Order: sequence, then C-alpha cells, then structure tokens
Amino acid sequence: MTSEWITRLAEDERKRDGVRLRATEVATRKADLVRVHGQRLLDELRTTVVRDIETFRDEFPGDPAREIFFEGVQPDGGFVVRKSGYPIAILSVAPHLSAASVSCEYRFTPTNGLPPREDRLEFMFTSVGDDTLQIKHHGTAQVFTNADTLSEYLLGPVFTGRPR
Repeated sequence: MTSEWITRLAEDERKRDGVRLRATEVATRKADLVRVHGQRLLDELRTTVVRDIETFRDEFPGDPAREIFFEGVQPDGGFVVRKSGYPIAILSVAPHLSAASVSCEYRFTPTNGLPPREDRLEFMFTSVGDDTLQIKHHGTAQVFTNADTLSEYLLGPVFTGRPR
C-alpha cells in the first residue's frame, strides 16, 4: 500500500520530465530556425521597406512633406525610416536575433506644438509545424507571414504621420 503512492509520484515525475524535454526540443528547434532563417527574413524586410518607400515617393514627386528617408546603418541589420515633413514620423527597427525578437519604436511629432508621442512594439519570431519562420506582434498576436505584410503594417503610420 505504501509503495503505490511512490509509483504514482514517480509516474507523475516522468510525465513532467517528458513535458520539459518536449519544451526544450521546441525551443532548440526555434533557436535553430532563427539562427538559420532570421537574418534572411530581416534582409527581406529591409528590401521590401526600401521598395515600398520608393513606390510611395514616386506617388508624390517633389512633395517635401511626403519625403521619406531610409537609413540602414543600424547594428545587427536594424534600420530607421524618417518622414521629415510635418507631422514628423520616425520608425526605428532593432532586431535581436539572439532573443528571437524585433523591437520597433515610433516617434511622432505633431504640427500643433504638442510634445512628441512615442509608441513601442515588440515582435517575436515564431514557427509553425512545417519549420516556417514568421514574425508575430507580441501585443496583438497578429502573425506576419511575409515581408510585404509586415512592411505595410510598419510603414503605414510613417507615411501618414499618424499613429495607429
């Protein structure tokens, strides 16, 4: 009778060990995916952002209020997008591949003399069962499956000068 509780306890511990092992395997697989595909995904995003900025500028040739600048000199593949005409909007993108995340910061300066508004967003690299790497918005859980949809999401507020 006394040994039955030990047997049940041991079985529960084995189940917990199995759960921990599976969680470790999932984390290891995700880290490998980010290491192998994370930089490629960020490079695709940079290329798409540059393309979208050029397309937007072509819609408003010679309009200084809608002039958008791309600065790709940030460490680790980060970049900054600036709209210098009022309302001023700045987007800073800072990837953290070791943490499988991307930090984004918006800074909006309105025309009415109010202080600038800052918004911060966090994105995480995530994977699905078929080993496809995607980016997920931490706050809303919205998943971006390609650079086109993420570029649209990130650049809309900069192009308009209005926070989301």
